[in-house]
Amino acid sequence: MRILKRLLRYALILALAGIVLGAAALGVAYWLIAPRLPSVDSLKDVRMQVPLRVLSKDGKLIASFGEMRRIPIKIENVPARLKNAVLSAEDADFYHHSGIDVEGTLRAAVHVVLAGGRKVQGGSTITQQVARNFFLSPQKSYTRKLTEIFLSFRIENELSKDQILQLYLNKMFMGHRAYGVAAAAQVYYGKTLDQLTIAECAMLGSLYQAPSVVNPITSPKRAIDRRNWVLGQMLSHHFINQQQYKQAIAEPDHASLHEPPVQVHAPYVAEMVRQAALDRLGNVALTDGYVIHTTIEGDLQGDANHALRQGLIDYDHRHGYRGPEAHVQLPPQVTDDQLDHDLDSYNSVAGLLPGIVTDADAKKATVYLGDSKTITLDMDAVAWARPYVNANYPGARPKAVDAVIKRGDVVRVTQVTTKHDSKTKDDNVASTSETKKQWQLAQIPAAQSALVSLDPDTGAVRALVGGFSFLRSKFNRALMTGSGRQPGSSFKPYLYSAALQHGYTPASIINDAPVVLPDPSKPNGVWTPSNDDGKFDGPMRLRTALVESKNLVSVRLLDALGLPYARHYIIRFGFSLSQLPDNLSMALGTASVSPMSMARGYSVFANGGYLITPYFISEIDDRNGTPVYKADPQRACRQCQQRLLQDPTDVDTDPLASAASSAAPATAGTVAASNAPQAPATAPVNAASVAGATDEHADDKPRLAPRVLTPRNDFLITSLMKDVIRKGTGHAAMALGRTDLAGKTGTTNDHRDGWFGGFNTDLVTVVWVGFDDFSILGRGEFGAETALPIWMDYMGAALKGKPPAELPMPPGITTLTINKHSGLPTSVDDPDAMKEYFKVEDVDRLRAKAKQQQETKEQQHAYDIF
Repeated sequence: MRILKRLLRYALILALAGIVLGAAALGVAYWLIAPRLPSVDSLKDVRMQVPLRVLSKDGKLIASFGEMRRIPIKIENVPARLKNAVLSAEDADFYHHSGIDVEGTLRAAVHVVLAGGRKVQGGSTITQQVARNFFLSPQKSYTRKLTEIFLSFRIENELSKDQILQLYLNKMFMGHRAYGVAAAAQVYYGKTLDQLTIAECAMLGSLYQAPSVVNPITSPKRAIDRRNWVLGQMLSHHFINQQQYKQAIAEPDHASLHEPPVQVHAPYVAEMVRQAALDRLGNVALTDGYVIHTTIEGDLQGDANHALRQGLIDYDHRHGYRGPEAHVQLPPQVTDDQLDHDLDSYNSVAGLLPGIVTDADAKKATVYLGDSKTITLDMDAVAWARPYVNANYPGARPKAVDAVIKRGDVVRVTQVTTKHDSKTKDDNVASTSETKKQWQLAQIPAAQSALVSLDPDTGAVRALVGGFSFLRSKFNRALMTGSGRQPGSSFKPYLYSAALQHGYTPASIINDAPVVLPDPSKPNGVWTPSNDDGKFDGPMRLRTALVESKNLVSVRLLDALGLPYARHYIIRFGFSLSQLPDNLSMALGTASVSPMSMARGYSVFANGGYLITPYFISEIDDRNGTPVYKADPQRACRQCQQRLLQDPTDVDTDPLASAASSAAPATAGTVAASNAPQAPATAPVNAASVAGATDEHADDKPRLAPRVLTPRNDFLITSLMKDVIRKGTGHAAMALGRTDLAGKTGTTNDHRDGWFGGFNTDLVTVVWVGFDDFSILGRGEFGAETALPIWMDYMGAALKGKPPAELPMPPGITTLTINKHSGLPTSVDDPDAMKEYFKVEDVDRLRAKAKQQQETKEQQHAYDIF
């Protein structure tokens, strides 16, 4: 008995000594570690990495950029069922301990001893995990564990439990680039937190231990097992009842990867914004939670996407079917799993779905689209698919479905809407037109296109499409950075504006006749330009020449103006001299331009003569919603235009020219460079220059864009461009039923580029169509056939229901009755009489010229009689 007491006394002494030594060791450890402990004050204002979000003008999501998907959320907005799921899985006693779980820590220590000193995982509370993830490295060591414990005490002392849990719920990695529960809910279920079921909350709560390995996408069975364990923990801790537990256990999991819900499809704009954000904000642009508001209008962008894609598909169909994308050898009895495997490497492109032909005969074909879905293509579905021969001629129309596609072909299909007239037996009842969707064979167009649509008053980009599919080609053809395309005849309005400013009138007569000009670059040393149709119509008015897009008139006109004058005049529309060729081919549109730069130039015509700068970023907000940048674009002055109606003083003074606006037309090549108007320094438009206008300045006055065109010049050239649509190469646009549209077609040599630019005073839109490798578009594929239909489709939707928008006639413009052949004043009873616009000072000159010609004619007649 005495020995037992002695042993008990020794044990108590040893235990007490152990406690004292342990406390001393902890004290020494704290004394050594405490000075190196980081301050937890930073946790009170944590700036977690949040991706950059890009929004449209109407607040819809265009894109999200960043390595981490995170949606910060306040603790009060986290549903109780989700908090309980996380606590059940990670730290059920969280709201009762002081930072560490003593029992769990001791249990982990025993495991270490039993493991022979090998470090094992376990024993960490939520507070400890917060300390580890915010301040410490993932390295496992006793020192780091002690540091973690001491930090946890500090965190508990400085922050409330809800603050700690909020940090945890927002910080932790949860697999597939999702950080935090809100992002995980979006990634796995496409839901907000309040939409999650108890089972889904348990699934999210189960992800913390091994998110990369055990998640419902990578390992669904293991994830379900883990979820069910969490549900059991929720039941044992009385967070749910037995009925809720049974329902949740029985609930199937429907997790799948969900990208952020893009509401406006504008990937080319999104990339422009990303580059601009990096340039302006640096690398933190993608991680600091910035929100960039663009000038893009969601509805207009959708209209632009549809118009461009449909236009390219229509062009592609005209030239025939190039064959399947691939061919796979199918066994006689093929399974859906085998077909799914063969389709794995093919993605949907702009609504064109990939499929494998599993059966085909003369009348129909069966196409497998994946996920056990099949469709049938009949003869109507492949009727367009004449075999492609070359750009000029397709082959014969197919007479059987299996003449086009065969078993094993990898093809594209799409749904098209067709109209059918429903007939009635009663002759008194009108038939009705019904629409239905049907599947059609398709192919990804080989040609490309771009569309730019601007607000002409501010330069705000309202819609932009840089190609058929960003997924297949990220080159932005709307900007054509580092390259350019020739605009063809769509460039002529700039030249005609120069002529009008230099003393020509819409009725000036130019000879549409063959011309031979020296050109050392040609094999025979001469250049003989021609019209597109190879015909010559002789002397014609300037208006008619633009309406009919006569090349020879443009060449003669440029030769008469002189290259130095014309080139320096045209840079006022935003071009640089380096873009403009220093030869007479410039008259035919051989400059190097982009759709964006052409839209900027046409905006001068649309807004009354002001050079605006295109931009697409209107505001940048930080993560708290505070604006850090606001665009303050230079604006066209519509009020200035209205004031001119009341005060016509100096209405036609060229703001950039030194020569008098009333100067007579120059003879060929006589205009000296010293007489050429000097425009402000300009440069080609690119992504950087259109990102956003200058930051908001101190006063509230709007910044006015420079006037580069006189109101009268602008009115006259716009009048000519309206006639291009009313009765010229753009006549198809009359189908839109509007009277306020002006524009110009453009086609380059061998039909390599097709253009159409057009506008009213509210919207300017330019469309380009061509091949990236400069291949020809094919015989007859003028701008009116390739680009104009896209422009019409878009503008028809964009302007639907809107009243006409056009500038009023400025002071100093009058109408005069002229003879349509001579361009000179005539009487109203002249059978060839027509009305034309003139500057008032030109009327007297033209009447005097007409009188002089009449007197000369009478004298000649008298002489002939004599």
